Amino acid sequence: MEKEVVSVIAAAATIAIGAIAPAMAIGKIGSTGLEAIGRNPEAADKVQGPMILAIAFAEAIAIYVLVVALIVKLV
Repeated sequence: MEKEVVSVIAAAATIAIGAIAPAMAIGKIGSTGLEAIGRNPEAADKVQGPMILAIAFAEAIAIYVLVVALIVKLV
């Protein structure tokens, strides 16, 4: 295989594998947060802020994966 083909396949595999964990984490955080709000609606203000912050941190991992994939593609 040519170097360019291998780098494209490696970048695609990096994004595919690296996006699975953040996607599952965001789903779990959202599910658990909404379940907590459903059980105690008065605590929505206390739950919503940390839930959104945790989702942002999980999304940051996906952005790091994208950066690594771009670096792999360029090398």
